[in-house]
This record gives sequence, C-alpha cells and structure tokens, in this order.
Amino acid sequence: MASPFDQELVDKATRIIETCTAKGLMIATAESCTGGLVAGLLTEISGSSSVIDRGFVTYSNAAKQDMLGVPQTLLDQYGAVSESVAKAMAEGALTHSRANIAVAITGVAGPTGGSADKPVGLVHFASARSGQDTRPVEKRFGDLGRTQVRRAAINCALDLILQRI
Repeated sequence: MASPFDQELVDKATRIIETCTAKGLMIATAESCTGGLVAGLLTEISGSSSVIDRGFVTYSNAAKQDMLGVPQTLLDQYGAVSESVAKAMAEGALTHSRANIAVAITGVAGPTGGSADKPVGLVHFASARSGQDTRPVEKRFGDLGRTQVRRAAINCALDLILQRI
C-alpha cells in the first residue's frame, strides 16, 4: 500500500528516523489540529520503532490537561491556540514520555473555528529537547483549506524536529 503522505514529507520523515537512529534519540509528538498525522507519518518509515516513543493526540483542552499536564490557567488565559499552550504541550510530552525531543502543534485548521484574533491558518508550534530551552514558533498559513493547513503544519513540525536533532 502506498503512503498517504506526499514524497517531500516522506523524505523528510525518513531523514528524521535515520538521523535519530544513528544518534540514539527518541521523539514524542503532542498534536492537536494535526490529530496524530505527524506521528502517523513518522511511523510510516521502516525502523521508526527505535525512534518514536509515543504520540499524544490532545484535541480537547481536557486531553491537553490530562495527558500533558497543561495548566488550566494557561488555557483560560491564552486559549488552546497559543504560544504558551504549545510550549506546555511540548514540555509535557517530554515529561510524560521517554523521548529526548518533542514537538507540539496547536492551531485552527478551519474551515470553522477562526476569529479575528485567531484566524483560520494560525498554528502555534513548540519544540523541546531534554536539557535545552523550549522553542515556540507561530505560523499564519492563511485560509488554505483544512487539508493544506494541516499539511503545512506537518511540514513545519518536521522542520522543527530536524532543527532539534
């Protein structure tokens, strides 16, 4: 069966798996708007079982709290789609896994759910590596359609993992 992901993403994921295997690094993902697609892509690659520790699909605020330890106060103050929550998700993924590297994604994929402050296409990311500072990234992809916003988010998440390796 062919991969449901395009070749550019598969090639990037392959580089991640090969490099992490060589360096003995493990990855965890904390995904909201991508719904586990980053973990799904990484596990498309043969040999990924030595690199992927786990993926957290934390679509609801309750899941972000229960699975990753995101504080209710952050969700109340900034909302789920925010730099603060993305950072807490990435740090929570490290804390609740055996991974050395974590990436978090939370955003508005659309077509509904956007607002003036948080339009469709706004995605907050954070990457974390054990013993290093957590790095947030904000992207405004625009209202490209749900599939394209999610694809762009997957691509950005892979880039962030590559930077942390």
